[in-house]
Amino acid sequence: GLSKVTALEGAAHGVTSNCVNPGYVRTPLVEKQIADQAKAHDIPEGEVLEKVLLTEAAIKRLVEPAEVASLVGWLTSENAGMVTGASYTMDGGWSAR
Repeated sequence: GLSKVTALEGAAHGVTSNCVNPGYVRTPLVEKQIADQAKAHDIPEGEVLEKVLLTEAAIKRLVEPAEVASLVGWLTSENAGMVTGASYTMDGGWSAR
């Protein structure tokens, strides 16, 4: 809601506002969660992504930080000057279900 209001009120001032909503991104925090989930579910770490974290995702891998950065970079470029009030989900199809 805040982003949409900012998009509407900021437009006259050349301000755009959008949301980037990634799923699990390969970060140190998520890497630690993989190890913790393996212990909690008594499964090998190599099975945590598919069996625990990404069960509902169509694409069975973590979002890479560079992928998030690429989208944010585009949103801040002149090429996205008419993009405002939008929300971009990067979750490998999880929310498509």
